[in-house]
Amino acid sequence: MNTPLPPAEELALIDRELARLDARRLYLLGRRDWLLRLLHQPSTGAAVPGAPGHWPAPAPAPAAEASAPSAQNVLLALGSVLLAVAALAFTLLSWGSLGIAGRSAVLAAVTAAALAAPVPLLRRGLGSTAESVAAVGLLLTVLDAYALYAVGMPGADGTAYTAGAAAVLAGVWAGYGLALPKLRIALPAAVLAAQFPLPLAALAAQGGPLEIGWALLATAALDAALALRARAAAVPGALLWAGALLTGAAQSWTAATAADAVAPAGLLLAGAALGTAAAWREPRALAAALVGALAAVVALGGAARPTLEPAWEVVAHLLVALPLLAAVRVRALPAAVRRGLVGAGALVAALAALAGWSAVAPTLLARVGVLDEVWAVTGPARDPYVPGAAVPVTLLITAGAAWRLSRALSRPEPAGAAVVLAWAGLFTAPELLGLPVAAVFAGQTAVTGAAGVLALRSRARGVGLAAAACALGGAASVSLGALDGRVATFAVWGLLGAGCAAGAAYGPAARPVRSGAAVCAVVYAAGVLGAAAAAADLAVVWWALPVLAVPAVVAALGPRLGSVRVPAECAAAAACAVAVALSAGRAGTLALVLALAGVICAGAAVRADRRGPAGWAAGALFVAATWVRLADSGIAVPEAYTLPVTAPALVVGFLRRREDPQASSWTAYGPGLAATLLPSLLAALGASPAGAGNWLRPLLLGLAALAVTLVGAHRRLQAPLLLGGAVLAAVALHELAPYVVQVAGALPRWVPPALAGLLLLAVGATYEKRLRDARRLRDVIGRLG
Repeated sequence: MNTPLPPAEELALIDRELARLDARRLYLLGRRDWLLRLLHQPSTGAAVPGAPGHWPAPAPAPAAEASAPSAQNVLLALGSVLLAVAALAFTLLSWGSLGIAGRSAVLAAVTAAALAAPVPLLRRGLGSTAESVAAVGLLLTVLDAYALYAVGMPGADGTAYTAGAAAVLAGVWAGYGLALPKLRIALPAAVLAAQFPLPLAALAAQGGPLEIGWALLATAALDAALALRARAAAVPGALLWAGALLTGAAQSWTAATAADAVAPAGLLLAGAALGTAAAWREPRALAAALVGALAAVVALGGAARPTLEPAWEVVAHLLVALPLLAAVRVRALPAAVRRGLVGAGALVAALAALAGWSAVAPTLLARVGVLDEVWAVTGPARDPYVPGAAVPVTLLITAGAAWRLSRALSRPEPAGAAVVLAWAGLFTAPELLGLPVAAVFAGQTAVTGAAGVLALRSRARGVGLAAAACALGGAASVSLGALDGRVATFAVWGLLGAGCAAGAAYGPAARPVRSGAAVCAVVYAAGVLGAAAAAADLAVVWWALPVLAVPAVVAALGPRLGSVRVPAECAAAAACAVAVALSAGRAGTLALVLALAGVICAGAAVRADRRGPAGWAAGALFVAATWVRLADSGIAVPEAYTLPVTAPALVVGFLRRREDPQASSWTAYGPGLAATLLPSLLAALGASPAGAGNWLRPLLLGLAALAVTLVGAHRRLQAPLLLGGAVLAAVALHELAPYVVQVAGALPRWVPPALAGLLLLAVGATYEKRLRDARRLRDVIGRLG
């Protein structure tokens, strides 16, 4: 071999090449060993320990949009659908081209192959494929049944044949599913097919609603038995059971006689027994026990319904349902059954109470119509249909049931409901029974008083509050009804007012109840005095004077009212407001009432604990009385009467501040300044803006307000600063308003929105700074004297 290289160099080259090949061979051997180990363990995305050089694992492939099992199921489902479509098309279109033998052979071969194919597929672990092929096989059995009917029995009744075919298919599919327990589709399909035989057989026999209902119930019972082993039977069983109960209830409610209601009652009772049995075996089947108990109530109550009036039908169903509430004490019953029975009884009682209230509400609301004809002695309006004693009986029975349930459960809510129901039944009983008007008022007043006594003496908070609400509602209803006659008004209002006063004085009662009684006592006292003024044929404006007597008495009693003093005084203040409103029709009477109200507040302000609010109220009322009197007298220059008051008031305030530097400027100077500034401001605002003869008052008032503002700012006094500034701003706005309107009218219409937008932008941009400035201004004003 001849080479251009010298022998020594060529030998060195060959040695280097052999060494490189040996290294490459070792690398590839190590890589092969690593790959073999990688194939026999789960891939973790990291290098396998011990691998030569710790080669990094290959980069993971992009995530698939669908996992392999889900993609497989989709493909298998599509394949099954295509096969089903092909089989259906063959049956409908190509069936007639084959003879009887050919048809039978094709159907038998295809169906047998489809049903047998899942066996080897399951052995090889291809479960999804086996499920798809089994679904095709089950569908082929349906086509076989249809083909048999179309060819072999074309004259048979289709409904009856379908019922029989469904029964046969259900049995075949159930056996197929038991033979191949790994298939999940066969047993649910068998359960689904089992829902049709009995209802379809009842239809084929031309059975009525009850026969169909029994068929549904029998199928539901079969499903309940199957549900013990196959959960899939629970849902269709519940649906068929509900259908059977609805059928029985509809037949019971439409029965014309008691005999006609017996058969539906049997269906309902059988359904109730099935629901109770299901709840007995399954702790989670609470709804089955509840619906079953309701079905039993409808069955027994429906048997008596045809012989009763509508109002008494409710009582019948209620009496049937009440024994169910006794299950709350039967601990031997399973929890689901016990709770279902009690829930059904409570639901029926609630519906009965609601039905009773539907008759009570119109009775209570009808009293509002008396306001249209006060003291007209028209008598209470009565409905053409009077339910009689059924409604009170219903309410009283439900009240007793709620009370017993409260004792059994040791909870206050049913007790409060019992109080409300008992009051509603007793309160409306006289009117619903058609008793005379006097007896109605006497009975309702007595019931209202009993509710008030219960509210005062009850130690249970829920019962007390419920009784108080009932007493308040009853008092309002009776009081409205009493307006129909004068004697009734004074008798009922006086009796209720005396009872409220006694309740407010009853010390052991709860404070909220006593406070409410005190408020009602004040209201009734004012109402009786106002009614007395109306009975004396006084003008409405003079009714205010007797009404003011009630706040005067409350103010005189003062501390002797005890813990109900505050609510009584609030009610007295409301009576003062009513008196002022009554006298508003005549200025002279209004001034007198305002002055008398000021006297009452001044009397209350004598006591130290009421000096602040009562004193301010007295001053405001006196000033208002003065203004009203001046306006009524046609005074055009109020300053002639206000300045003589303002001057000494400011002197007194100056002396007060000199003796007590900590005294507020509002206390020292506020009344004096307001006595002149506010009436003058009202007079200025009432006149037209500066014009002929109207310029002097705004000018002088503006100068005076400016001077007061400057003095307040110089002396750091809050009251002069704020009062003067407010009056000055009001006068300036009043005088400049016409010119502002003229300028705004002359501008283009887009200018105001643009200016508003710029203003908002400016405020928003400097919001934090403006907020700090506002806080700083508030602090400065707060530090003023």
